[in-house]
Amino acid sequence: MVKITGVLTSNLAADLQVEFGVFLSAMIHKTRISLLNKSRARKGKYVLYWMQASQRAKYNHALEFAIRQANERNEPVLVYFGLTDKYPEANERHYYFMLEGLKETQAALRKRSIQMVIRHESPEVGAVRLSGEASLLVCDRGYLSIQRNWRHYVAAQIDCPCIQVESDVVVPIKETSQKEEYTAATIRPKIHRMLFDYLVPLEEQEPKLSSMNFDYNSFAIKNIDEAIGELDIDRSIKCVNGFHGGTSKAENFLEEFLNEKLDLYQKHRNDPNANCLSNMSPYLHFGQISPLFIALRTLETGGTSVDVYLEELIIRRELSINFVLYNERYDSFDCLPVWSKNSLIEHERDRREYEYSFDELESGKTHDQYWNAAQREMVLTGKMHSYMRMYWGKKILEWSREPEEGFRRCLYLNNKYELDGRDPNSFAGVAWCFGKHDRPWAGRPIFGNVRFMSSHGLKRKFDVDKYAKQYISDKV
Repeated sequence: MVKITGVLTSNLAADLQVEFGVFLSAMIHKTRISLLNKSRARKGKYVLYWMQASQRAKYNHALEFAIRQANERNEPVLVYFGLTDKYPEANERHYYFMLEGLKETQAALRKRSIQMVIRHESPEVGAVRLSGEASLLVCDRGYLSIQRNWRHYVAAQIDCPCIQVESDVVVPIKETSQKEEYTAATIRPKIHRMLFDYLVPLEEQEPKLSSMNFDYNSFAIKNIDEAIGELDIDRSIKCVNGFHGGTSKAENFLEEFLNEKLDLYQKHRNDPNANCLSNMSPYLHFGQISPLFIALRTLETGGTSVDVYLEELIIRRELSINFVLYNERYDSFDCLPVWSKNSLIEHERDRREYEYSFDELESGKTHDQYWNAAQREMVLTGKMHSYMRMYWGKKILEWSREPEEGFRRCLYLNNKYELDGRDPNSFAGVAWCFGKHDRPWAGRPIFGNVRFMSSHGLKRKFDVDKYAKQYISDKV
């Protein structure tokens, strides 16, 4: 039997317990569930699941909660997704990947007799509209400010209960900590204390009633190119060939990693030439695969690198989510700890041996062939090796006239080209290059007490010339 720990953040926890139940048999911890408004349940045509962050039909706690609620009420489940043109910094590369995933999710739900209605509109608008005939609305959880604002707006506008179910972390974020954590060292023991209470498989349940007979118009994504053409979005950054969206693609990458690369991960994860990363980050960003599912499969596979990989998947990733949830300035230079911000400002007038314009950086035209290769990798593939991304960010800081300018450049380029850009990991990763979640180091020009990285360090780690040749050539 599942052990349930902690309390709900809502002061309506008791109402939630009595009116909606917390199903031990469903293996959904009550700490994943929070009631966002005071409306009472009513008789409706369906239970509405507003799917926005957890864009998948498998291992989705919010979806399973909605199904169980619908079955108790003898109602079907209707799934809604709002497709907005205005998501900050998103472009064709991101939308293409997302639409590939949504197409697969819609088909998977159809097999479970659940209709998924995709509307070309701002998500909160459609959620309010479709809630008009719902007995209750279930939503997944998003952590960025735009995602939180959508949910708060919907909860305040609708006349039925709005229940949020957290499914994109292993341990619920507010259960881990009620404040911003300083480093991985401070959040790690808090997660470890309750981790195995949450490493529990999620049981799927089939809906009793079908919602496929409802007559709702839905945005057509049978042909992805045609669907993209219907959107008013930035078309300048095209999709990439190496990564395609969808839960099945994510699972293929995961099985390849577990069967062929996991044992190499501890030793070679910082070597781009070893190609031993899991490639899960784009799929986690779009909610196309569950971090709980990944963790359970990794534990099931076993091996010497399990702890190291789970450190990245759970501790580091959930530290990033903690950061964006509790630090309202997560997307600006002001998010940095006082020591690093002050140190960088004190050294902003230090002489730079090299300074580059934004256009020179974006086109990968610096004196540093290793940095140029990393930039090219990101532009061409939609992903940069994690170790090179640290070096890449440090050098932008070094080559920018002011640290605040460097921060803006890093975040803009990362969010523009990376498939996993605009993600808590991205915001935390850029901030790390400027001292976030790190400690003070020995002082030096430009960086002050912020950690420095050099090309000599790359050479000590791996064959960086071999890496650079993949992306710096006349053929590329």
